[in-house]
Amino acid sequence: MKRYITALTCLALCAPVLLPPQFGVGQVFAGTGNGNGNGNGNVGAGNGNNNGNGNTGTANGNGNGNGNFGNGNGNGNGNANSGTGNGNANGNGNVGIGNGNGNGNRNTGTLNGNGNGNANTGIGNGNHNGNRNTGFGNGNGNGNGNTGIANGNHNGNRNTRTGNGNGNGNGNTGIANGNHNGNRNTGIANGNGNGNGNVGFGNGNYNGSHNFGIANGNANGNGTPDANGNLGYGNTGTGNIGAFNGSTGNVGAFNGNGNTSPTSGNNNLGSFNGNFNGGMNDGNGNIGSGNGNFNGN
Repeated sequence: MKRYITALTCLALCAPVLLPPQFGVGQVFAGTGNGNGNGNGNVGAGNGNNNGNGNTGTANGNGNGNGNFGNGNGNGNGNANSGTGNGNANGNGNVGIGNGNGNGNRNTGTLNGNGNGNANTGIGNGNHNGNRNTGFGNGNGNGNGNTGIANGNHNGNRNTRTGNGNGNGNGNTGIANGNHNGNRNTGIANGNGNGNGNVGFGNGNYNGSHNFGIANGNANGNGTPDANGNLGYGNTGTGNIGAFNGSTGNVGAFNGNGNTSPTSGNNNLGSFNGNFNGGMNDGNGNIGSGNGNFNGN
């Protein structure tokens, strides 16, 4: 019998598998509560404060503000969310000053505002991502893995409906790259995979915002892919754009992971699509969020 994804199942499987241990997600899903596993293992001054507060619902505001080093990192993440699986795994593993703050807050619905503002190095990177989204699978995987000054900020905010504003502003190097992408979209699978992998000054900004409809404003303002053709942060496989994607040709965040066959989990757009399939040719070509998971097992 085939299993179909639920919000809690997807987040419980994807987050521990895809995010490093210092992100604090290992203890998050021991239960279904809110505000767990925040503000641990930080070194320096003013790190890991005011995370995971004021959430209502199930599995919100967990695993934020952990494993930061320096000053003023990993603060004010994963607060005031309502619904299921919102505002988790934000603001972790940053090094420097003022990184990974103000992510994953005030989301409403399911699987919004997760995996933002992590693993940045420098000053003022990965802040204010994945906030105030409403619906399913919006504002995930933004502002991660940047190096330098003022990269990967203000991405994936205020989106409405399904699979919008994911995988923006990741893996940039330099100054003021990958900012203000994937905001205020309404519809399905808009504003994903923008402003990733840039090098230099002032690249990959203000892309993929204010779209209406289906599959608009995606994969803009990106730099040069790595040796595997990936752009962003935490991607495996080939030709992926955004953050925490596997398999081939996915755009957004948390797509195409944990599949048995390379023929599965490919060419998805949005978030949490094409994961954990056991057969061949499963979970391909989905648009939106929470599609094509747990088939053929």
